[in-house]
Amino acid sequence: MAADLKTISDKLWTAADKLRANSGILPAEYARPVLGLLFLRHADERFAEVEARLAPREGSRIRPGPEAYKAEGAIFLPPEARFSFLLALPEG
Repeated sequence: MAADLKTISDKLWTAADKLRANSGILPAEYARPVLGLLFLRHADERFAEVEARLAPREGSRIRPGPEAYKAEGAIFLPPEARFSFLLALPEG
């Protein structure tokens, strides 16, 4: 278990160093973009869970709207606001 934590810690520090080196972000400013991405990742996972539950039956034309996701405790994310969309964007 300790070896796993060490590996994870090393990977996180390497990612943080790459972020700082290529962005001009000061170490004290890491929290905003990193926490924003962590929140988006969590919201995207929750959205995917609810989306799977709310998927319309085959042949149905009724699509759940944002209110249906809100009722299930998830934030409705349009396609361009999803984590996978951001990952697919070209650098720069």
